[in-house]
Amino acid sequence: MKITFYGAAQTVTGSKHLITTEGGKNLLLDCGLFQGRGSETEGLNRHFGFDPSSIDYLILSHAHADHAGNIPQLVKSGYAGPIFATPATIDLCRIMLADSAHIQEYDVQYLNKRRARKHQELLKPIYTIDDVNQALIQFVPVRLHELVRIDKELSFHFSEAGHILGSACVNLLVNEGSKIKKVFFSGDVGRYNDKILRAPEDFPQSDIILMETTYGNRLHEHTNDAEERLLNIVIDTCVNRKGKVIIPAFSLGRTQEIIYALDRAHTEGKMPHVPVYIDSPLSISATEIMQKHTESFNADILEYMVKDENPFGYDEVYYIRDVEDSKSINDSDEPCIIISASGMMEAGRVKHHIKNNIEDAKNTILIVGYVTPNSMGGKLKSGEPQVKIFGDLYNVNAKVEVIDSYSAHADADELIQFITCQNPKLTQNVFLIHGELEAATAFKERLQELGFSNIEIPEDGATFNV
Repeated sequence: MKITFYGAAQTVTGSKHLITTEGGKNLLLDCGLFQGRGSETEGLNRHFGFDPSSIDYLILSHAHADHAGNIPQLVKSGYAGPIFATPATIDLCRIMLADSAHIQEYDVQYLNKRRARKHQELLKPIYTIDDVNQALIQFVPVRLHELVRIDKELSFHFSEAGHILGSACVNLLVNEGSKIKKVFFSGDVGRYNDKILRAPEDFPQSDIILMETTYGNRLHEHTNDAEERLLNIVIDTCVNRKGKVIIPAFSLGRTQEIIYALDRAHTEGKMPHVPVYIDSPLSISATEIMQKHTESFNADILEYMVKDENPFGYDEVYYIRDVEDSKSINDSDEPCIIISASGMMEAGRVKHHIKNNIEDAKNTILIVGYVTPNSMGGKLKSGEPQVKIFGDLYNVNAKVEVIDSYSAHADADELIQFITCQNPKLTQNVFLIHGELEAATAFKERLQELGFSNIEIPEDGATFNV
């Protein structure tokens, strides 16, 4: 059996991991978009590094764009097999992939106006809504813990990842005749103290582990401290400085957690009277889907819902779908909170909100999750005095704040907690993926201290015989 890494190798986005069996079957784990790689991003997303028509099966861990966002192009380029995912993941992909296509078409249209004036070659979106609709036909729902026998060589079941709604780890059984090899793919691991979702669960002893390391060298602050900071930032910006708090947030998971925190603050009488705009059609649809999948909720939020049946809104929360309504928020000088996608500030409506507000010192841009170093979010986080938005440079006069604990990713200690269900002596190989090299290297050292061996941090395109 061979494993080849075509994304999320010494970087965080573009998750694609190809398993080739002894019998010649090709199984792809995830098919995500690269994000925040600057001028490289476009080329990386248009070229897979393998022939899509050669893939027999695809198993999807969850619906974030860096794991699922390039599925329509895979199908467009010749993949005709099943796409296995949990029911909640399929529901989210239905809206996320359509939103991704619309954003691409909108952004390309916006950029092409500039390119046309400069007599430059016009751009085309990577895929369109027609490609999305074709891909959705190929999705196959699989419940957590349901054993699926794909063929004589391959079978798998999902286990709880606790990262976003519907997220799952993949427990793969590969029949090699005299031996069954157990391959585990973590996808993205969630938090053990998540305010909404169930915690990640232990997984069966595995021979080969593909493990994410997004926060492999960092620890999150305590969630309760984060909620107090969130409230203080809102008061300082909206009440004291009469400005806007702009929160770039991933539509699936992060947005709902922020809204839930504001909802609880409102219920407790701590929230100032300022409008909260959820300006992302995807976030709105994701929130609606989340409310339909309460089977994924933990006991704490279910208890809260006894007294507040809608934990994702109150009378000063406004969900914005229409583009003209989105533009009117920027035309207004009223203090407010704007939650908009994308979290890395590389696409979507949030880029327009930042463009219109970044040079005003009374405003705050609040980063609440992981941002790649080369993304606009990464540049703001590192303190760069200027950033380029739609080709123009803007001075960073707005205050930039960071609250890492709202990340849906486990931190280094939580990743260790997650993997300690495994006996290191019975583990053959560990591949550390979905993390920058520094984070993966730090996590490798911690695993070695626990007794794990044969730990690899693969480069992009690297192949291993296992």
